[in-house]
Amino acid sequence: MINRVKSEYISWILLLGAVVLFLEFTFFNRGLIFSLLVEVGMIYIGRKWMPRKSGKLLFWLGIIFLIISIFSMITFKFFLLAILIHFLIQFVQAKKNPAHIKPELKEPSMNLEKETVIRHKPFFGNQLFGQQKTPDHVYEWSDINIQTGIGDTVIDLSYTVLPKGETVIYIRNLIGNIQVLVPYDIEISVNHSVLAGSIEIFGAQEPKVFNQTLKVQTTGFDQAEQRVKIITSIPVGDLEVKRV
Repeated sequence: MINRVKSEYISWILLLGAVVLFLEFTFFNRGLIFSLLVEVGMIYIGRKWMPRKSGKLLFWLGIIFLIISIFSMITFKFFLLAILIHFLIQFVQAKKNPAHIKPELKEPSMNLEKETVIRHKPFFGNQLFGQQKTPDHVYEWSDINIQTGIGDTVIDLSYTVLPKGETVIYIRNLIGNIQVLVPYDIEISVNHSVLAGSIEIFGAQEPKVFNQTLKVQTTGFDQAEQRVKIITSIPVGDLEVKRV
């Protein structure tokens, strides 16, 4: 019951936030959309021009201006107020209905044998800044599921042996490029979401992509014994998938 109430509360907050955002874009600050697009464009172009000084300057100016624009938004202030009111209500309820802890005495039970699990250390991990790349030598494959902040990710599948069945590469990136190098005998499926960037899959290019979701797969993907499913999400950045 409590979880259902909390879920409804969050849904109402998100709905009201969407209404406030629409009103802000429509009536109160019509130039905000243009400002946000310019700042995202500065970040994207600056990322392209790196490591030149002009690229770094444009990139960080875009970051700073974007943060300032977000902090000045009515919608942002609305969500801050909603969070403050939520914690205030929780505090008042906790004062009215303090939790009572009662010790529970239980009869000793039999020790059941715990199930054995094996923990593998992935060669990729979540990180806020920097580039990640698979080794330039033979390595043991492990499915990838990561979130990154600002930086590039390069995955070369030619140095590993993929297991039979479906291999999954799941990357959520904030700003940066993703490159996946696939051997010729491997079938793939790509599900990509991007706000601003470019897409190149096996030579087919879309140099300017804005707010799109793309899903493609090779013809023999469903019947292949070895196949790779690539799921990526990038607000700002490029995706490249090519054969090696």
